[in-house]
Parts: sequence; structure tokens; C-alpha cells
Amino acid sequence: MSLTGKGPRIERFGDIAEVIPLPNLTEIQVNSFRAFLQSDKAPEDRENVGLQSAFKEVFPIDETEKGRSTGLVLDYLEYRLGEPPYTPEECREKDVTYQAPMYAKLQLIHKDSGLIKEDQVFLGDLPLMTEDGSFVINGADRVIISQIHRSPGVYFTSSYKGIKKMYTGAIIPMPKRGPWIELEFAGGILEMKVNKRKFPVAMLLRVLGYDDASLKALFTEFEPDMELPEDKSAGMGADEALLRLFTVLRPGDPPKRDKAVQYLYGLLADPRRYDLGEPGRFKMNTKLGVQREERTLLNFQDGKFTDAGLVDTIRYLMALQYGRETVGMADADGVLHDVPVSEDDIDHLGNRRVRTVGELLADQLRVGMGRMARGVRERMLLGNPDAATPTKLVNNRPIVAAMREFFGRSQLSQFKDQTNPLSDLRHKRRISALGPGGLTRERAGFDVRDVHRTHYGRICPIETPEGANIGLISSLASYAKVNDLGFIEAPYRRVENGLVTNDVVYMTADIEDRYTVAQANSPLNEDGTFSDERVLARRKGDPLWYTPEEVDFMDVSPKQIVSINTSLIPFLEHDDANRALMGSNMQSQAVPLVRADSPAVGTGVERRVVTDSGTSVVSDVTGRVSYVDARVIQITLTEDAPALGLNVGNVRTFETVRFTRSNQGTNLDQHPIVDTGDMVTAGQVIADGPASDLGRLALGQNITIAIMPFDGFNFEDAICISEGLVRKDFYTSVHIEKDEIEARDTKLGPEKITRDIPGLSEAALRDLDEDGIVRVGAEVKPGDILVGKTSFKGESEPTPEERLLRSIFGEKAREVKDTSLRVQSGQGGIVVKTVRFRRGDEGVDLKPGVREMVRVYVAQKRQLQVGDKVANRHGNKGVVSKIMAPEDMPYLEDGTPVDLVFNPLGVPSRMNLGQILETHLGEVARLTGQKFETPVFDSVTEATIKEMLEVAAAERLQKRKDDGFELDKREQEVLDRAGKVGVVDAPNGDYERAQMQLARTGKSVLYDGRSGEPISGPVVVGTMYVMKLYHMVEDKLHARSTGPYSLITQQPLGGKAQFGGQRFGEMEVWALEAYGAAHVLQEMLTIKSDDIDGRDAAYQSIVKGEEVSGSTIPESFKVLVKELHSLGLDVEVLDNGDKSVDIFEGMMPKR
Repeated sequence: MSLTGKGPRIERFGDIAEVIPLPNLTEIQVNSFRAFLQSDKAPEDRENVGLQSAFKEVFPIDETEKGRSTGLVLDYLEYRLGEPPYTPEECREKDVTYQAPMYAKLQLIHKDSGLIKEDQVFLGDLPLMTEDGSFVINGADRVIISQIHRSPGVYFTSSYKGIKKMYTGAIIPMPKRGPWIELEFAGGILEMKVNKRKFPVAMLLRVLGYDDASLKALFTEFEPDMELPEDKSAGMGADEALLRLFTVLRPGDPPKRDKAVQYLYGLLADPRRYDLGEPGRFKMNTKLGVQREERTLLNFQDGKFTDAGLVDTIRYLMALQYGRETVGMADADGVLHDVPVSEDDIDHLGNRRVRTVGELLADQLRVGMGRMARGVRERMLLGNPDAATPTKLVNNRPIVAAMREFFGRSQLSQFKDQTNPLSDLRHKRRISALGPGGLTRERAGFDVRDVHRTHYGRICPIETPEGANIGLISSLASYAKVNDLGFIEAPYRRVENGLVTNDVVYMTADIEDRYTVAQANSPLNEDGTFSDERVLARRKGDPLWYTPEEVDFMDVSPKQIVSINTSLIPFLEHDDANRALMGSNMQSQAVPLVRADSPAVGTGVERRVVTDSGTSVVSDVTGRVSYVDARVIQITLTEDAPALGLNVGNVRTFETVRFTRSNQGTNLDQHPIVDTGDMVTAGQVIADGPASDLGRLALGQNITIAIMPFDGFNFEDAICISEGLVRKDFYTSVHIEKDEIEARDTKLGPEKITRDIPGLSEAALRDLDEDGIVRVGAEVKPGDILVGKTSFKGESEPTPEERLLRSIFGEKAREVKDTSLRVQSGQGGIVVKTVRFRRGDEGVDLKPGVREMVRVYVAQKRQLQVGDKVANRHGNKGVVSKIMAPEDMPYLEDGTPVDLVFNPLGVPSRMNLGQILETHLGEVARLTGQKFETPVFDSVTEATIKEMLEVAAAERLQKRKDDGFELDKREQEVLDRAGKVGVVDAPNGDYERAQMQLARTGKSVLYDGRSGEPISGPVVVGTMYVMKLYHMVEDKLHARSTGPYSLITQQPLGGKAQFGGQRFGEMEVWALEAYGAAHVLQEMLTIKSDDIDGRDAAYQSIVKGEEVSGSTIPESFKVLVKELHSLGLDVEVLDNGDKSVDIFEGMMPKR
């Protein structure tokens, strides 16, 4: 049975046991933010990461400038977060941010007197993450996506100069935490490049205390007989070399020792300004085979600079250049050991790391706090030191501004995709190479976009956008995790002496390269040993046959290669990757339907998507349901209550969300699926959300399809559907549009929301309440009023006569105009909710100058119609071209009409055969009334499907016999024809055998509903899961008679959003020119277009019934003349008598 005990029976295929369940699918977001906050730890136990590291880096703040010191130091003790004033739901309702106040305990120390002043300082509000891994910013859900970038550390690459292979080294710090350093050979001299300035490395080494002899020993270590090029710094001491280096790096500044020391310290030795970070030092230690703790490149002690990894990098680079295989490095105890020397692959996932939300936020806070620290220093210098307190010194505005900028404007902060639960989940698992400090679309080449062998089990090779972002935006693989250093890890089962254990190890890509890893589908005996003498396994991505003893690890699951989206495609292994990519992406565009139906052929991942996406209600306790209605579910706790710190018998209440608008306008609605008295376990879905059916993901409908040509209705991917789907509301969805209007204080007077609107009939106002706001439940059409609003008209200066009349008869009521909110064209539906915000209401934050705001939600029920886009999970997509009556659709021998007809030409060239196997297994599901789960790369075999089809066919034939039905003569003809083309063996009169054979092929005899005649050959008929996508014709259809015009050219605007169109453009002009329709064309280009005076005159003539007069000069001609003037060409317009005509008369001052 299904897990809830409700719904059809679900049978699972697949031979490979699941060793570990899928991890929490939103943990990349949630864990990162939790590590950033560390709010569950006591202040003294907090690690130096996230928020804590940002504080530690900026504080203590002291000020000593030009020898003048104030003797003040502002130090940091701890931070704490207050309680958020509103819940996420209230924030969405009130258009505010879900955030908590952030306080820091700071102390101001007077160095001279030793006096300490301690204060709790408010540093602004910090946006908080909701339980499902998103943020609510100004009432809208947003997601911070993770960024993948080149890991800090040291890299060695090669390029050819002529025929010689030259190696270069690069030392990369954390983003924006110091300069990139490049080391390369130029004419035999090893040069260093910092901030686009080059100098010989020898010069910096002299600063570190190297003399001529030690430099010679270093440079001739790998080539003792080599002749060194002339050293211009020969004989220099450390101080002299430092000044020479300073003049290279800062050519404009006078060389002074203290200035030079300060500059070099800030460049490479100051932990606040140059930081390799933990990942950078880890990568450097791993590459060079050393053990160092420092996160800078140089150390500075007792007025001297010393090495912290630079010399090791130089030695490694020289070993590479001189063709050595190893280089001797000293460990922490000074013991020498050989380190293998190799070039780096910069696209290897061991060299790329992921910056998750916590790190991105910490970076942003660091920026804000840095600006705040500058302000503190200024106030320390300018103010009275004795009167200073932490609160007076600290201004939190820079921190607030940095946070607002990050959440509002960063490329990595995105409007959450809430089309369906899967798109929601996929958005949180996105990994982007774009964004601040990342790549740009234009600069990214093929290598960085390509699939790399290290993507295996870490990044999905299939799911990525199709356009300019292909390969730059990708998705985390199903089981992948991001470790503390930001490297992506994949899980593997440990193999010991040929025995596969259930001990699961998570490994990064560079660690995996050391081992031999077997496939998840390698056959095993019951005791866990490999059943074959040779095992197909891979080492560094190369597949080879190994003995069981040579294998170190084994994949955890076949689906660990692909992302969650891709793992939802059944029979994925039979689809071409390009079409699987489209299928993965299109599942995220599926619109939640009114009648949710989980797939008859699923993969087993559907349940986890619903539980982890946060769109359904999932119980976090075990107990018995004590009360259920549409809005509330109450569960009385049983055995696991003590573990939660609660008592047995305590009641846990869950509230459902009803008819709420998502970011994309789809309907977020939850409804209970448990009854009073049901036992519920922790982690069980108790209320279905959008696109969820008894806790399983339900993006589309299981419908009967045929794959056959159909009178051209399915030409070029067009799709013919049955009207039955529309009548039964199979593809009906609810969409909610949000409209709002503001009443402002204007110069002419305040705007007013009212029912009293001038010049409107009572019929136009019938659905408005006494305040002028539409009633809930009203049906509205384009042009109807949603909110009545009046604004004062601008008054011209009254004439003396009017002034006289006003003084006699008193001030007349000022005139108002109708500025009401109306339903836009192409919209309409039922009003489901209205909200009114007034200035001064609690928690309401309106823009300056706005007195009140009214928001109206209008719901629209959309049925499937011609022009809507539908698709299956295998990338077969198309537009509905015809909706036919069910009786005209092809039907099976038992009278079942087909719901949809796909074009057979859409299958072979696209090589997505998974859809054919899905249709065959779906046919078994239709005939037996059950559902199937067939995991990716571990699917049910074709032989099994054939057997199941045969069994189902045998039952059907027996029923036909029992009911007394004979085999139709026309059916016999089709079977004979099938025998001739080899689909079945020639029947030779044994039609029962032929029917059984035909059933094994998954094909059926189909009849044309219009003629009743059988289709000439057997046709593939079965059940396929088909989705309606977000691209609906209703949103795209657009028409205009008149509308807005561009101010410059006086021509119509373009696009639906601007209500544009009907522009007689360049190509339309060619068409009329081709016909020689000169007079029509002249009208089109003048009085029907942008000849303002001419069109006014023409309108007057039409009203008065006179003949339309000639045209004047069109506006676009005036623009052309002005553009020629701007190019310095003096263009004049002449009349018949060659006299100059001023076409700009009255428009602008004379030149």
C-alpha cells in the first residue's frame, strides 16, 4: 500500500538497496545559515566563523593618526539577537521583512586612565531564514543561491611560448581579501606580478633576508650547473631591497622605510587585509606538502618580514619547470619528505568551492562593519574622548545599508521560484558561477561550462539552463553535501578486502582521486562481497576492470549522479541528455492543478520532494489526530513526546495555508489528508500543498496517450487533445493576480479612496462597498473598478470674469478626476481577498507621501485551451493545436477514447525513448489500477514490462470471451498487416496468439473516432504523465486598438507590458511599397501615424463630415533632422520656391 495507507497500491522495482536515505534537501541553505548565526551556542563557545568572524575582524577599533592618538579603543565582547517582531506569515501580509534586532555588547577602553565603559549597542535588523530555507524581504520570498568560484590556494598551470612549455604559479586569496599573485619565468628570470606590476622575485626574497649565496642556492637547486641571469639587486640588503620594491609597487610615492614597511605589511602580511582563509591555507598545505597555520603569505615580527609559504611555492614551480617529478619539502618538525609535482586542472571540483548563504552574508556584513569602523574612528578623533560612549560612537546605518543592498540588489539574491514545490526546492539547491567575484556570461569559455569528471555525485551533469547560462548555473546532485571549507562532497560505501560495508564516507573530489570506486550497480552476494571476479570501477574518472581486493569504495546509489529534478524522470537512462535536460527544467515550470494526481510511473523520489520543499504540512511529532478541519489539524502526542521536552497528552496544532498567492501567481493551498483518530509519525505529510497527492509530488496528470500521426493536427510538435480533459478539469489551475493602488498626498491635495466617483453609473459601482473597495466574491472583467479613487484636477488660473462670479456666488467645489484601479485587459476573475493599509496602523510601513494602500487579489480559473504548452518528463513538449470532442478521438477496442495524441516523428531523432517505456509501464498501471516506482539507472527491465503487459492482455481477452465478444474482422485485418511488417509473427488464422504478441509490443489496435474504421497499423497506446506548463496563452495573448505612444517619435510602444503594438513598421512599409499602394502608404506614414497636426485635422474633418485634408510633417522626420544636426550636418527643409521652412516652429527656442 502507499505509505499513508490511502490511495492506490504502489509497487517498487529496482534491485539496488538504498544504503542511506537522501539527506535533507534544503540543508545547504539551513545548515549554512545556522553556522553563520551560532545562536544555539553560548557567546564564549562560538567558533570564529560567520557573524562572529565579521565582528572579530573589525574589532578592536582604535585610532592613531599622524602621531596623534585619542587613547580610545572600542572592543567587542559578544552579540545577541532579539526576537523577531512578526512571524513569516505576518511579514508576507504586511509587506515587511522577517528579521530580528541584532545587538552587540561593546566596551570602550580609555588607555590612559584604564576606564572601561560597557554598552549594549543596536546594530540594525538582521533578516532571518525561514524553516524552509528562504528569506521574506519586504513581504516577498527570496532565496540566496550558492556561488561556485575558484578556491583560494596555490595553482600551477602551463602554456607554450613558441615550442617551449612554460609554467606559471598563482597564489589566490579569498575573494576581495588581497591581490592575486602570479609567478612566471621571463627571459630566465622568475618574476612576480602583483596588482599588474612586475618585479623579480629575488627582490622580495632579499626583503625576507636572503643574500646572494642563499639566492643562488635556491635558484640552482634543480639545475646546479645553470648560469643565472644578471641580478640587478645583487649585494642589496633587506632595507634597500624593500625601498626598491616600494618604488616598483608605488612609483609615485617617496620611498621611506616606514611607509614601505607599512605598505608591504598591508599588501601581504596583515591578516585583516590579506587572507588566504581556511580553504586557501588547506589547499596550499595539501599542494605543497607542508603544515602551516598562517593565513597570510608573509609574517612580520620584530620589524622584519619572514616567509609563510612563498618560498615553497617558488621551489615547487621551479621543480615543475625543470621537469622534476618530486620536490623535497620540510614538515612541521623540519623532516624532509618528497612531494609529487604536478600541474593543476582549474575546473577540477577539488579546486572550486561553493560560497553558501552564511559566507555571502558574513562578507556583506564585513563590508558594512568596515564602513561603520571608519565612522567610529572619525568620531573618536573629532569628539570629546571623556564624553564618548560605545552608543555615541557607533552608527549602524552602514550595516543596515549593506544588508539592504545585498538582499535587494545582489545577483545571488533572487525572487523565489514558487511555481510548484519542485521549483521551490530546486531554487534552493542552485549553484551559480555568476555574481560578484564570479564569472560573466561573456567571459566564460567552454571549459568552465563543460561537465567535468569530478561532477560525478557532486553536481548534476544534466540539469542546467539552455541559454547563455548553460553550464554556469547548475544543480547540486541528490546526495551531495558542502563541507565546512566549501568543497562539495559525495558519499561512498567503504570496501574492505573485497567486502562492501555499510560504512558511508563523504569525500571531496581531490580525496576521491586517490581511490578506486566501484559502481552502485555492481552485483553483490548476500554477504556483501562482489559476485564477479572482475569489478568495473573508476580511478580518476577512468573506468577499468579491477579485482574486488583492489576496490576501495563503492557508490551509494545509482541516482547520486543526478539532481533531484533529474532523478524524477523514470527510465532516464533511455533518454538523450539534451532532452533529459529539457525534461528536468520543464518539471519546474509545471503549474499546480486543481485535481492533483501523482504519477502512475514514478521514481520513488516524489515523496521526499514534498516533505523537504516546505509547501505541505509535515508533522514533527508522533501521535494521534484529535481534531481536523480545513484550517487546523491537532495531534495529541504519544511516545516521542519526552524526547521533544513535552509531556504525553500534549496537543500540537498545525495550521494550513488557504488560497494564497505565490511569487509566480500560482495558488498555494493546503488541505488535510488525515482523519480524526489516525496515527501519525514524525516526518509524515498531514496536509497536501500545491501539486501534492497524498504526500507524493503531483505535477501533471496520468492520461491515455497514443503516438500516431493525426491528420496534421500534431504536425511540428503540435498536440491534439480530447475535450474530455477540459470538461473533467484535468488541467484546470487557479491563478491569483495581485493589484494595488496608493492614495497619496499630492501638491493639489490628498487623493481619496471613495465610492463617490464622478460620471459613473450605479451599475459600474454595484460591486463596491461604502469605502469604494470591491467586495470579496465579486466577478470582475477587464475595465471593471476594483478600488474607487479620486484625485484633484490641476486648475488653471481663473479669468477675471470667473473670479468675479466666484466672489459673488462663493467657492465652487473643486473638480476631481477618476483615478480608480481597474482590471487590466486580459485579466479578471473572482475577488478572493482585499487588504487595506492606513498610515499609522501597527506594523504598517508605507512609502513617504502615501496615506493608504489597498491591495486586491483576483483569482482566475484557467482550463486547458488551444495555445497552452504541455510537456512530459522526457523533454517532449508542444503546444495544444486542437481540442477535439472525445467521440472524435481515436479509441481502443473496449471503447476507451485516447486523451492526447503525440507525433511519432518527435521520438526517433530526439532519442528520448524513456517516454515509450513509461507509456508501456503506464498501460500496465491503467489496466491493473496500481502505481509503480522505477528508480533511475535501476529501472524495471523491458522483459518484465512485456510479461506484465502479456498477463494484463490475457485477463482482458478472457473477459472478452466470457462476455461473448468475438474478434472483429477489421481487427483481424490490422493483425494480418502487423504480421506482414514484422510487428508480430504472421497470424495464419491464430489471432489469439497474435493478440498476445501484439500486447507484448505495447501496441494496440486503435479505431478512428470519426469514421469508426481501425487505424491501418498497431499504435503505441498507454498512460503517460503529462504536465501543463507555466507558458499559458492567456498570459501571452495581447491586442490593442489605441494606446500609449512614444514621446520622442510619437509611434506606438512595443510589447504587452507597455500595452503596445499596431505599429506600422519598416517591414510593413516594404509590403505596401511592393504593392505600389502609394496613397495608403502616405496615410500610414503621416495622418494615421505621427503627424500630430495632420491627425488632429483629419479627426476634425471626420467629425464634421468634411473631406480629409492633406498631411503635414511627421514627428519621426523631425527626429531624423535633429539626429543629423547632432552629427554636425546642417540640414534644411525647403519649400517649392526653395525657401527655408522652419519645421520646429513653436516647438523649441531658435538656435
